[in-house]
Order: sequence, then structure tokens, then C-alpha cells
Amino acid sequence: MDVLAIIPARAGSKSIPRKNIRDIAGKPLLAWTVAAALESRKVTRVVVSTDGADIARAAREAGAEVVERPAELATDTASSESALLHVLNTLAARENYHPDLVVFLQCTSPLTTGSEIDQTVNQLLANNADSAFSAVPFYYFVWENTPEGAVGINHLASIRQRRQERPPQFLESGAIYVMRTTGFLRHNHRFFGKTLAVEFPVSHLQEIDDPADWRIAEARLLERLKRQGRFKLPVRPEAVIFDFDGVFTDNLVSIDSSGNEIVRCSRADGFGIRLLREAGFSLAVISTEINPVVSRRCEKLGIECLQGIHDKKAVLLEFAAARQFSPERLIFVGNDLNDLPAFEVAGCRAAPADAHPEILRQADIILTRSGGHGAIRELAELLLSTP
Repeated sequence: MDVLAIIPARAGSKSIPRKNIRDIAGKPLLAWTVAAALESRKVTRVVVSTDGADIARAAREAGAEVVERPAELATDTASSESALLHVLNTLAARENYHPDLVVFLQCTSPLTTGSEIDQTVNQLLANNADSAFSAVPFYYFVWENTPEGAVGINHLASIRQRRQERPPQFLESGAIYVMRTTGFLRHNHRFFGKTLAVEFPVSHLQEIDDPADWRIAEARLLERLKRQGRFKLPVRPEAVIFDFDGVFTDNLVSIDSSGNEIVRCSRADGFGIRLLREAGFSLAVISTEINPVVSRRCEKLGIECLQGIHDKKAVLLEFAAARQFSPERLIFVGNDLNDLPAFEVAGCRAAPADAHPEILRQADIILTRSGGHGAIRELAELLLSTP
């Protein structure tokens, strides 16, 4: 069965400029939905419909195909259905391609997973439905203001049922829509024939329409990455190696009247270092920075300090070889682009929450705390809580 996932992504976002390619939790917003479609076992092809060259580039980098959308179908008033129909007609004319099902995914729902897409497709097939959509149960009382006063929409105001006495209604999550292609081409709308609301937990609900939604979605994505990171830890890690600025510090520096640089470190991180040292981990800092504050802090914490280093990859390999450690059992914690070479050889790459977007993309573990604000302590607790 051919199942085509189509992800519309217009260039002209108003509420959050360049929203579809803006980094969220380490990669472009669009890339999260592309990844979910590629992860799906039911989806056989993934296409992004866009009018933006930068969005098209990001879509291809994420692993999707691109169909360029005409300007008249990318206005504020153009419907999503028009973009879907354009993709289907373009592929039919260009390749004689006719998928059995169309999966319409919205990149404003970055928490969508491949398994949720599969569940929606499976429910449509199992129930012999024509169209289906992801939804969450809804028990709230809805009202409408009229000239005569507020009027209950989904309830009688005189009957106040408890939650457990009310049958659930369903709220579209806005994330996943599945349609039989022939019916969609005939009706030109996502809802037709026998339509099925596929129920998901309320935690599935997450659309990004404004900056507040963005902050919530990013926090949830980072939390998910943190949970997944627990399973990306190397087996029996032997050492934890850190960059200094942006990991031990908040990446800011103050300068006093004598020209001395002053940085801020977290006592919580210091305790995290102590916990790791007492647990038997080999610890070291590899830093490009030559400021003596780096060596002073390391001396106080009782860990090795290698500073003024410009080839972190080579030094990390030397560190491992001198101790007969396998690089695969090293954890490297970095926050900026000069840490990428070390990321190439470390078995596990960790990053504070505020690291550079490219570091976040490549990290195995993204911590929820920022550099200088408890990220090291968080990593220590993660390592010590893992069997």
C-alpha cells in the first residue's frame, strides 16, 4: 500500500517569523514532523509542499522530498487542502503516481511521533473509514455569548454533570489527518465519507500558534530528548570530559577594572563533579580557553585540566589512549561549534540546554539545564541513576 505523507510549510508565517525553519530543541521546526513521517512504518513517501527556498532546503536536509508550491496557493487565505491537491496532481502528472492514502501532517505539531501516525492509519483501515484525524478527549463546558446572555453549547446549563458522568467529546489535535486518496480527490476536503476521530492522550495535544506555545513545545521536546538520552548512554562509561565555557559557566564573562576576567560557576555543578569522582569516573576538562580561571576551578574540583587546546579531537583520543579507555565509553559534554570534532569520536555526546543548535542536533543527551546552571549536576544524577 502506497501511503504519501504531505507536510505543507508556507514561507509567510506572521505570528512567529520564519517559524518553519526556526530551530526548536536543536533542529528546525519542520524537521521534527519530517522525522516522525520517516519513522512511521506505514508511510512510504514524505513530501513537503512549500513556496520558500530555505524551507525546501531544510526539508531536503531532513530527508523529505519537495514539491514547489505556486504563490497563489501560499497566501494567508489558501487552504491546506489546496496544497495537498497540488502535490497529488503534480506527482500524478510527473510520475503517474497515485497513492492509496494521504497522510496530512502539520509541522506546527512537532511532538507527533511515527507510532501515532501509524495508529491513525491503522484505525482508518481497521474501521473501513474514509478519513480519520487525531483527537484528544474533551470534557469542558463550552459557552457562547449572545445578546440574551451566555448560552451553553455542549451542555444544558441547568444540568451540571460530573466529568465521569459525561461522555467524552473530542477535540482535533491538528497534528494528523489520514484520507483515502480517491475520496479526497473527489471531495477536495479532509473530512468525507465515514470519518473517524482517533483518540490520543491529552499529552498529544501541542500546536504552535504563538511564542508561548513555542516555549511549551520546546520544553516538552527537550524533556523527551532527555528521557531518550538515558538509553543512549554508553555501556559502563569510563570517563566524562567537559568543555569549560558554556558548560561549567553560563558562557558570559565580566571584566574588572584591572582587566581580569570573571566567570560564574554553579555550586550544584561542583557537587555533581564530586559525585562523579566518588563514583569512580575519570574526569577532565579540555578547553580552548587560556584564562587561568579554568585551571583554578579544575584544581579546586580535583579534576584534570587541559587548556589552550585547539584540536580537541586529537587530545580526547590521546586522553583515552593514555588510560587505555575505549573512545566509545567516553562522554563528552560540549556547547559550541569548536566541540564538534570531539563529538566525532566520543561514544556519547551531551549538551546543556542552551548549547549551539548544531551541537543540540548531534547530541545524544540534551540536558534540561543550561551551562553554569546545573547541567553538570543533572548529568551526574542521570549517570548515577542508570543501572
